[in-house]
Amino acid sequence: MNSLEGQFLIAMPDMEDERFAESVILLVGHGEEGAMGLVVNHELENLCFADIFDELDLGDPDSVIRLPDSIRQRAVMRGGPVEKGRGFVLHSADYQSGNTYPVAGGVGLTATLDVLKAMAFGPAPSASLFALGCCGWSPGQLEGEIGSNGWLTAPFSRKLLFETPVGDRYDAALASLHITRATLSPDAGHA
Repeated sequence: MNSLEGQFLIAMPDMEDERFAESVILLVGHGEEGAMGLVVNHELENLCFADIFDELDLGDPDSVIRLPDSIRQRAVMRGGPVEKGRGFVLHSADYQSGNTYPVAGGVGLTATLDVLKAMAFGPAPSASLFALGCCGWSPGQLEGEIGSNGWLTAPFSRKLLFETPVGDRYDAALASLHITRATLSPDAGHA
C-alpha cells in the first residue's frame, strides 16, 4: 500500500473500538514501520488550553491569567489513546522550529513546549490545533483495518482541519468523498 501520510482516516459506522467512533484522524506518518495520527474531531471535556499552561508551568501565572479568553478557553483535542499525556500541535507553516515535522499542505507537527508558548504569547501560527495523545498502528495493522472496512481515507483538506467546526468535521470528511451517514454502508465490498 502506498503511504497515506497527510490523508484523513474516517471511522466507519460499525467501528468496533468505541475510542474511535465517528473519528476523523489526520495521518502524520505512515510507512513500513507503522502509522501515527491525531484525532482532529473530538475535544477533551473539562480541559482547555489555560489548564495545560497551569499544569506545565509554562508562563508567569499573571501573564497566563491576562491571556485573552480566545486563547485561554481554546479546546484541547483528544488526539488518541497512545501517549495521552503528550501534547502535539498541528499548525500552519508560518511557524517553524527545529522540531517541526512537515505533514501535508503547508501543515507541520510540533511536539515541543516552544510551540505552546508561541500559541499563547506569540509569534503564533496563523492556524493550529492542540491535541493530547495520538493514535498508533504497528506495521501492517492499519492496512489490515482498512482492508476489513474499518476506515475510509480522504485527501488532506486545510479547511477541514482548521476552519470546519469540530462537531461538523466527521460529516464534512464524509462529504469530501460525496457520501453522507445515510448513504454509507457498514458492509465491505471486495472485488
